[in-house]
Amino acid sequence: MHELYHPVADLMRQVGSDIVMPRFQNLAAHQILEKAPDELVTIADKESEERLSEGLAAILPKAGIVGEEACESDPALLGRVGEGLNWIIDPIDGTGNFAAGHPPFGILIALADNGHILAGWILDPVRGRMCHGALGKGAFVDGEAVRARASGAPLPIAALATFFMTPEQRADMKARSAGHYTTVDIPRCAAEQYPRIVLGENDLTIFERSLPWDHAAGAIFLNEAGGRLNRTDGSPYKVGDARRGLLGAASPQLWDEAARVFFD
Repeated sequence: MHELYHPVADLMRQVGSDIVMPRFQNLAAHQILEKAPDELVTIADKESEERLSEGLAAILPKAGIVGEEACESDPALLGRVGEGLNWIIDPIDGTGNFAAGHPPFGILIALADNGHILAGWILDPVRGRMCHGALGKGAFVDGEAVRARASGAPLPIAALATFFMTPEQRADMKARSAGHYTTVDIPRCAAEQYPRIVLGENDLTIFERSLPWDHAAGAIFLNEAGGRLNRTDGSPYKVGDARRGLLGAASPQLWDEAARVFFD
């Protein structure tokens, strides 16, 4: 699937420049809606998903299309995401940031076959950075091969996504991290968080929610870069698995240590 890199990347860049960036810091109040508590959607999300869906259908017509906003309208789509060949679309990841007029936010595309992720693309339309991973082919940033690296900080840096955890879970994470990690907030944008792990800004991350449009592209990018993204019990992350909890780290060694600290 590595041959799909350029057509998909070109489509994403076009949607970023034609739809997403013209709406950035240029949204009227009626163009921002709350679809669930603390879950926003904007006119740009909908327009981006429509254009991406059309373009991806032309690139690989045999694949189904599962988009975040389409699933909002038809939840049954999410139940089929692990069946057969599917494009998975997050038209704007980090919509809360986008709607507030500040980065980071991004566009996420993944391709999965019966739940197994074949390829993923992560575009930061502000910086123009494209991250990509393809199964068995490696990970790339703007076309250049990349390997995940640790931050080198005195204590490894852990970005913990605790928003969707219970108060008890949050307290447990805080207690377990003490003396082992320097904890930092996540950017509320998986399209930024996964590159931070690969590029040495953070050493590990923990997510509670594992919706496929948020994580499929980042999972293959991190794993192909030599890091590790698994379920917290060590099992692989597979699209269509509705369980909660993901642990990602810049190396298998960092992953093993974090699993021991946080989940043993």
